[in-house]
Amino acid sequence: MPSDIPSDPPLPSWLRRVGVFDLETTGIDVSGDRIVTAHVGVLDAAGREIAWRDWMADPGIDIPEGATAVHGITTAHARAHGRPAIEVVSEVTSALRSLLAQGVPVVAYNASYDFSLLAHEARRHGIEPLTEPSPVIDPLVIDKAYDRYRRGKRTLEVVAAHYAVRLDGAHDASADAVAAGRVAQALGRRFRMPETLDALHTQQIGWARSQAASLTEYFISIGRLEPEEALDGAWPVRQGR
Repeated sequence: MPSDIPSDPPLPSWLRRVGVFDLETTGIDVSGDRIVTAHVGVLDAAGREIAWRDWMADPGIDIPEGATAVHGITTAHARAHGRPAIEVVSEVTSALRSLLAQGVPVVAYNASYDFSLLAHEARRHGIEPLTEPSPVIDPLVIDKAYDRYRRGKRTLEVVAAHYAVRLDGAHDASADAVAAGRVAQALGRRFRMPETLDALHTQQIGWARSQAASLTEYFISIGRLEPEEALDGAWPVRQGR
């Protein structure tokens, strides 16, 4: 006898093999801050990481205490154990470019931060940047679009817990990257996604723009932004902060 209870949609075929990407950095300014650690990996349909690579860079500037408090890397440690930033930026960019060229979507939580900072770093070191990476999957943008009115923070830790995704060692690039990939797969099982990656990528561009506009209005209303200011809603690469 068939059940009357609706089943969750199956995992879309394009979520059965995904790249994952995360950076830990010296700060939150995408145009001025630098990469400290990076992770690029690949997950299978079960969320197992089947390939990966980690990097640590000497960012060439001091790592502020506030950033160290987040990811645990001090200036002295990065200088002693990190590789030259130009090598790290080149290799991370190349790894992502290779995945995207194969049609493997890259998951990044708050993708416009990581991809924007990486692009600025590439330009700083004379490396061809990823200016329009595609296909990209951003669980933050998707979660806000499909569950717009859910109260509470939307940090990776909070959203991972909401979708029953385990996150050990938050603010470690590898842990955050893998958790983001698994959150993307959880979203794919929970909601009916577009049929193609291209459609999802295009929709995220619009969603990100609308979400930035809405947040701009809120920040103006509480005095955090001036009326003439606006958050940059470009996605997955923005020009400013």
